[in-house]
Amino acid sequence: MRLRSKKWAKPFINDHRTLIIDNPSAELMKGKWASNFQNKRPIYLEIGSGKGQFILENAIKYPTINFIGLEIQPTAVAIAGKNAVESGKPLTNLRLILGNGADLTTYFAENEISKLFLNHSDPWPKAKHEKRRLTAPNFLKSYAEILMPASVIEFKTDNLGLFEYSLTSFKNFGLVWSDNEISYDLHNEIKKNPANIETEYEKKFASMNQPEYWIKANFPA
Repeated sequence: MRLRSKKWAKPFINDHRTLIIDNPSAELMKGKWASNFQNKRPIYLEIGSGKGQFILENAIKYPTINFIGLEIQPTAVAIAGKNAVESGKPLTNLRLILGNGADLTTYFAENEISKLFLNHSDPWPKAKHEKRRLTAPNFLKSYAEILMPASVIEFKTDNLGLFEYSLTSFKNFGLVWSDNEISYDLHNEIKKNPANIETEYEKKFASMNQPEYWIKANFPA
């Protein structure tokens, strides 16, 4: 969902260049993210991080893992950054990229990412827009390039059509998962993912009794 622009957003981004990285700076970081974080810890990436609730809570909960949230909307990135700053936590393990996830190899080198999150991506329901779906084969190919071998992708959505499409796309690409790594109603099967951190959309739809579809799939080794 497109957010209304905020007058304070761009000045905030300009004032927080360590936390929020936009083009072309993000492109220059390709292959150098470990240096940016000043450590060699695993890097987890969320594509379409929105207002940042999910990636922020992860960064707070798991301080020994580095997290990057990639989002195309300046206002959303600014809100995420503001929430991070106002959390009162140091959060040296969090970065936000203001950029386009259409080709992740623009920002990341081969095997640079350890885990990938997709949360409530745009379903792009029309067949002619299939290539825009973040679980389409063209995207899976770019994920495979930047992820370490046998890495995990976690995908959550409230859209059953997109979920079923994604399962087929994953299978065709060679991804695998067990019965305990997939749910058609995550909130009623939370034992499958007890460490689940909710997104903004997830909380909204849970209050409406909308099922949350979830899968943790493994890329080939």
